[in-house]
Amino acid sequence: MPIFKKNNNKLTKLSAIAISKEKELQQLVEENLAEVLDMHFIETEYTTTFGGRIDTLAIDSNGAPVIIEYKRNKNDNVINQALSYLKWLQAQKQEFLEMLLIKRLGSEKAKSIAIDWKNPRVVCIAESYSKFDIDTVEVIPMRIELFRYRFYDEGIFSLEPVGTTEQIAKLDKPASAKVPVVIESSVDNLLLKANKNIVELFNEIRSRIIEIDENIIQKATALYVAYRVTKNFAEIHIGKNQLKIFMRPIQYEDPEQKVDKIPEGYNWTMDRRIYVKTETDMKYALKMIEQSYKDVL
Repeated sequence: MPIFKKNNNKLTKLSAIAISKEKELQQLVEENLAEVLDMHFIETEYTTTFGGRIDTLAIDSNGAPVIIEYKRNKNDNVINQALSYLKWLQAQKQEFLEMLLIKRLGSEKAKSIAIDWKNPRVVCIAESYSKFDIDTVEVIPMRIELFRYRFYDEGIFSLEPVGTTEQIAKLDKPASAKVPVVIESSVDNLLLKANKNIVELFNEIRSRIIEIDENIIQKATALYVAYRVTKNFAEIHIGKNQLKIFMRPIQYEDPEQKVDKIPEGYNWTMDRRIYVKTETDMKYALKMIEQSYKDVL
């Protein structure tokens, strides 16, 4: 997709440029992981016990371990390589990743991250993909995500999702679903604590969120239900008498001043919060959620 720059109501197409060094892409992504992919950086070029090297090892905002591989040449079989690393990672004990987290993030930050060891992700980043790459991702029942990068004049960089799969969604996906729904039974479990009114409010919010964009993915964790495109933009915590919604750290158009800011000492990526107890609250919160969604585009 072409990128244009607007100047005095005139659009000028920006030219795509090649990176000068292959390592430049990896370093750029690693130094900006939180911003571009909503992840915590753990290690670069991590050596496995069988001698391979994982380009980038990370953990996402939902606690899932992430293997990131960069496709530097057209014929690189980066997906198969990443799957080999994934097999190795799954053979490790959870304590292995916990120790790496403490080493990189410190004990306090590491303790705040609940590792989702059962749902690791593979992320591949390349300038282009073959039909073979895309078809492979479509048929493998694992969390594999392809991103296409571009460098442009004037320091412009883009990272666009090409395809996303979710293991459980592919195995049990409703025919009429507009969005991949992951671990749907966990949503039901989270709703058990809520009263009837809160269940109805949550179902309405969920319906309205997935109507925003067909690429939105819903993922239930043990604590909340997350909504994401390339990054999370809403995390809904379900209580008995209220919904607590966490959103992106941006300046909101919030005339009623209902959006709270989490104190900086908590170091949360999603550090804006709004409560929903009534239908009026819900309608107002949806306007805030849409602003948060636009922050991840």
